[in-house]
Amino acid sequence: MSRLALEVQADAQAVVFQEAAHLDAQRWDDWLALYAEDASFWLPAWTDEHRLSVSPDSELSLMYCAARAGLEDRVWRVRSGLSVASTPMPRTCHAVTGCVATAAGEGGVRVESAWTCHVYNVKHRDQHTFFGRYEHLLRPQGDGWRIAAKKVVLMNDVIPTMLDFYCV
Repeated sequence: MSRLALEVQADAQAVVFQEAAHLDAQRWDDWLALYAEDASFWLPAWTDEHRLSVSPDSELSLMYCAARAGLEDRVWRVRSGLSVASTPMPRTCHAVTGCVATAAGEGGVRVESAWTCHVYNVKHRDQHTFFGRYEHLLRPQGDGWRIAAKKVVLMNDVIPTMLDFYCV
């Protein structure tokens, strides 16, 4: 494990925290701006009690976007009102903890963390909690960091109603 300068660690962790804040505030453009154009977003499925799928191209995924354009499409569906599951938008509250930042190749940073997301469905007046682990790969871009890849491990994968990007 490579040691990172404290400033780099803090900046990398700040990106992860900012992403959660943007999702909860439904600031979709700010959220998308955190992602590089070629960023992948992957939520692998569990293949058994203790094994996750290892390839989004050849195994089942709960969600997979190979580039930011896929995330932009999901945001468009939410904004358009065409996503029945997202109308009205549920309220969310993300909590991210235990962020550990380590050096990754080509000047990047890998941030591993634990998360929970409390989701309140306004339409049905019910709530549930998703939780798991994040793996963010960040790369320097311009004057800051951009998310180059995000892997979301959903530990409680029995999904009560719906699941979308803003719930994880």
